[in-house]
Amino acid sequence: MSISAQLAPVFESVLSGVPSVLAGSSPLDHALDKKSALGPLLGIDGLKLSIVSLVVGGTLSFLLLVLASRSIATGPASQGTDRYLTKGRLAQIVEVIVQGLRQGVLEPLLGKKTSDYFLPFLLSVFFFVLTMNLLGLIPFYDMQKLVMKLTTGATDPDTGEAKKVFFGGTATVSLSVTAGLAVVSFFAILFQSARDLGVKGFLEHMCGGKELLTGPKGLLLVVPIIFVVEILGLFIKPGALAIRLFANMLAGHTLMATIFMFTGMALAAGGWIVAGPVGIVSVLFAVAIYFLELFVAFLQAFVFMFLTAVFIGMMSHHGDHGHDHGHEHGDGHHADGHGESHGHGHAAAHAH
Repeated sequence: MSISAQLAPVFESVLSGVPSVLAGSSPLDHALDKKSALGPLLGIDGLKLSIVSLVVGGTLSFLLLVLASRSIATGPASQGTDRYLTKGRLAQIVEVIVQGLRQGVLEPLLGKKTSDYFLPFLLSVFFFVLTMNLLGLIPFYDMQKLVMKLTTGATDPDTGEAKKVFFGGTATVSLSVTAGLAVVSFFAILFQSARDLGVKGFLEHMCGGKELLTGPKGLLLVVPIIFVVEILGLFIKPGALAIRLFANMLAGHTLMATIFMFTGMALAAGGWIVAGPVGIVSVLFAVAIYFLELFVAFLQAFVFMFLTAVFIGMMSHHGDHGHDHGHEHGDGHHADGHGESHGHGHAAAHAH
């Protein structure tokens, strides 16, 4: 028997398995959380892929930010003026992002004093969510399924040999992960209210403000309504953060899986004569959607951080922003532009 005849079944298996592996039996196959094969190895029953991705994303973002901070840090005097230069593409990207978020978003929103205090936390949230979103765009899960298909013939990731899937998927497509992030934001909001308003100020804020409580007596009738609405708002705001991130990431991955399923459906209906043109069109659309998903990954990380900052700012004393900006403009005349740029870049060192 010739070599080509021996390899023919292998190629046929690969060609028939790739579309089904990429798309799965349902568009939601990519989004549904599954058990990881690391669970039995670590002695953790029911360990989910989202938890593995969460740990990997957190570790990776921490290491990358540490490396970036060392490249951004000012070098020894022996380097001369080169000691102020940021070295490496990664560090330069991180520095630009940090400086843009700090100067263009957080300081105008929160004021310099509050933004400097919460900058490490807010930047950590941004880079952590961004890392998890970007990891989800790399088909680790699909590559493991394809290897399974070629080595064991198993096609269903929920049965048999599919338990060899150790890592993959998008952690932020799991509502439990986004809910956990929202809980962290919830406690950050409460911490800011206790830090800036105190117990009395917090209760006044929940009742509509001091002006309402000390105003006309007839307005006191609406205070109980406002109090109930504000208390519900404390839980609705972080809940909206969780659902917004979850829904946006779920929609993008479901759309990608649906597009890939067209090739598998065409292959089953008419063979490769029909599946060829459909596959070409599907790939073109998938590439376009992929770049859109790349933008969405950055956008949703920014939105989560931005709304958290907005909710934190709502728990600050009114009028603080103008006072902080006054100090910024007064001090800005004495700051060296290059040094200020690096000062903002150094914040990346604390983002982890």
